[in-house]
Amino acid sequence: MKCAFITLSVATALVVVVALFAASQFSLSALQEPGNMETYLATKARHILVRRSSREALPLAPSNLAASIEEGDKLYGTECGDCHGQDGHKLTDAGRWMYPRAADLISPEVQQYSDRELFWIVRNGIRLSGMPAFGRVETDEHIWNLVNFVRTLPAAPNSQ
Repeated sequence: MKCAFITLSVATALVVVVALFAASQFSLSALQEPGNMETYLATKARHILVRRSSREALPLAPSNLAASIEEGDKLYGTECGDCHGQDGHKLTDAGRWMYPRAADLISPEVQQYSDRELFWIVRNGIRLSGMPAFGRVETDEHIWNLVNFVRTLPAAPNSQ
């Protein structure tokens, strides 16, 4: 029993030391790019949380897809282009220098989100990421228009 207690105490102390060392190496500065592990963990956590959060009931998407995409294009230029770039790929200075960086909307990482998840992201934003919540300034129909437009962005920046 005494040996188990000592082993548990040493293991706990070792975990605390490693955690303190890791915390001392962490920087809040947005000047340097995050490491691979930080990026991986943050991306996985975001996807899990968005998937879980987007389970709430959503309003119906507009029935006229072509008109929705056209309206979404107009809205995108005023609401999204300032950070994500007008093509959804080439970030502006504002989007490039925030951390985490503004998402590349044509990337597989973004395009793998479901329409429901994209709607949730645009409506609610992503805390501590620079992605604002548009749910209080845009109607649900406008948010669906943005989602539908983002789905039409080209797969590669030179495809248009």
